[in-house]
Amino acid sequence: MFHYSLVHWSAFLSAAVLLNLSPGPDMAFILGQTARGGTRAGFAAMLGIWGGAFGHVIMAAAGLSVILATSALAFSAVKWAGAAYLIWLGVKALRAKGGSFFADTGWRDAGFMSICKQGALVGLLNPKVAIFFLAFLPQFVVAGAGPVPAQLFLHGLLIIAVAGLIEPPLVIAGGKLVSRLRADERIGLWAERSLGAVLVSLGIGLALENR
Repeated sequence: MFHYSLVHWSAFLSAAVLLNLSPGPDMAFILGQTARGGTRAGFAAMLGIWGGAFGHVIMAAAGLSVILATSALAFSAVKWAGAAYLIWLGVKALRAKGGSFFADTGWRDAGFMSICKQGALVGLLNPKVAIFFLAFLPQFVVAGAGPVPAQLFLHGLLIIAVAGLIEPPLVIAGGKLVSRLRADERIGLWAERSLGAVLVSLGIGLALENR
């Protein structure tokens, strides 16, 4: 099972690296949370986004993503739910009254889990991600290499694994920058406002998207 050529892996891993480097809603959410709360908030967002991506991998392997790709009603329902959630998160950040959400002495595990859940929902409620996995992963299915669902699942996991090599350094670099600037209350408020604007714009963009 899972017998692939070197050419196959070279093509797939190159594509996976480029996909993870390209800007998108997931990366915007991770970097926005890093700017808002530092490295730990960024890692919480990153883990949540990975959880959402893992959900889409499971759906693609199980064939459930076909429903979103073929049903206008299902696509619209998920799209509007995702857009509303992003805009709601953005409005909350825009209404913040001051400072970074996570002070150095006030950060708690509950906040970490909250951001993880937000990241997972941001990923899961984006139907474009489901359709992307449905369109991208089958291109690397090789006849005779193993059951198709297993191949889809393997390649989906490897996309997340590649993200695990690319995204943490970005979060660490961003967190170091934030730690130097966090002492200024105005910068903390600016980070809140910036995150809110990013989330609202992502929500509006998702609402305007077509399949």
